[in-house]
Amino acid sequence: MNRLTECLGIQHPIIQGGMGNISNARLAAAVSEAGALGTIGTGTMDVEEVGGIVRDLKMLTNRPFAMNIPITMTPDLKGMIEIAITEEVPVVSLSAGNPAPLIPVLHDHGIKVICVVASRKQARKAADAGADVLVAEGYEAAGINSHLETTTLALIPQLVDEVAVPVVAAGGIADGRGLAAMLALGASGVQMGTRFIATKEAPFHERYKETLLAANDHGTLIVGRSVGRVRRVLRSPYAEKVLDLEKQGMTLEQYAELTSEDNHRKGALEGKLDEGFINGGQVAGLIADVPTVKEVVDGMMTDASTVLRALSDTMKVE
Repeated sequence: MNRLTECLGIQHPIIQGGMGNISNARLAAAVSEAGALGTIGTGTMDVEEVGGIVRDLKMLTNRPFAMNIPITMTPDLKGMIEIAITEEVPVVSLSAGNPAPLIPVLHDHGIKVICVVASRKQARKAADAGADVLVAEGYEAAGINSHLETTTLALIPQLVDEVAVPVVAAGGIADGRGLAAMLALGASGVQMGTRFIATKEAPFHERYKETLLAANDHGTLIVGRSVGRVRRVLRSPYAEKVLDLEKQGMTLEQYAELTSEDNHRKGALEGKLDEGFINGGQVAGLIADVPTVKEVVDGMMTDASTVLRALSDTMKVE
């Protein structure tokens, strides 16, 4: 047990990343049942849909889980906060906006708050506002990323030095070696999204999983840089088309339409890789199998322990 697991009431220092409109109760429950923290990402879904997913999740597990609310992307922010309160969600993760006004509201109802950050300035502001945990997301991560493009390796030790609250590393982590590395940098745990896509419980289209398994060390690309909206996706016909159109010049509105959550669903849930995109982190090149969620979590903990013991032995002074 460390500060993160004690704070969130979980067994292992591993958090599932929010997956926006493709979030589902089955995968999040499996992550929580494995002793980590499952997460429902609300994306741009409506309040009723998210409420139904949360209730389904609570029927599948009695262990802690989280809701990720992207503040500026949420059409009914007040309604989403009310869902978290009325459904007694134990942990809320806030991203894509200023979390300061929401933290005391959630704390008043006994909800732990995670804030997703990408810089020292953001980390300091979130910690000062009362965040219980920070998730520091590096440029390697899947999906929407900070325009600052700071890598996880560079970001984590700086934020650990900056704040007193537990820092969780996100971006570029898929196995026990990655977990051990982040712990060595001072993080209290890790957050993963891409690794959990390629699991038996993840109800995503087989073409999504096949593309992920086939990815190599340059199997992802960045779209949106020209309009200040960085997103990392797996290479696919649709992603290549978006990138080509971007090179020809496009407005923010055109980009937003091409990378809408509807296009995300088409790729991830329907497998229409000519009509929709699929998110994926740079770590995709490390993923070569589709185990159960429990096998992923247990394997990471075992491998991280092995790595850390080996390093300890290596560093012993005779």
